[in-house]
Amino acid sequence: MSHNKFVIADTHFSHEGVTRFLRADGTKLRPWDNTQDMDEALVANWNEVVKPHDRVYMLGDVVMRPKDLPILDRLNGRKVLIKGNHDIFPLKKYLPYFDDIRAYHRLDGFWMSHIPIHPESTERVTANVHGHIHSREVLLPDGTADLRYYCVSVERINYRPIEWSEVTRRIKWSLTD
Repeated sequence: MSHNKFVIADTHFSHEGVTRFLRADGTKLRPWDNTQDMDEALVANWNEVVKPHDRVYMLGDVVMRPKDLPILDRLNGRKVLIKGNHDIFPLKKYLPYFDDIRAYHRLDGFWMSHIPIHPESTERVTANVHGHIHSREVLLPDGTADLRYYCVSVERINYRPIEWSEVTRRIKWSLTD
């Protein structure tokens, strides 16, 4: 059976603080006022696009507390965790929810990571698909966006997993434009 591949980062399920974070311009980073509404919307959005046989690469910062991991059972798809800076629990806590757990992953000539990789590490790949920086961008020294980086934090992808083919299409289009 064929399956689609998806990617998403920084779900921060049940993280109260993320509902209060602000963007650089002072607007709310996420539209919800509490974690219950946020979690339910994220689960609904996820299951609208991901089918049970699809593969989803979660690029870190899944939950803030181990007791919140069971929400992952409500999400369609077979999940691979690329650990983030908040994914600090013992490996055995994550194993029931993920097919694989990695520090980073290379797929179709792209690096997937939680934190953006060093620019010198992008020399042998097309680009770096990452999370961690939420609504910000990786910048070049002149202050413009570095197109070798593509952030899939939930705030950047409409709070739902995005198809891998769409991510690679967008990156290739921006690099050739």
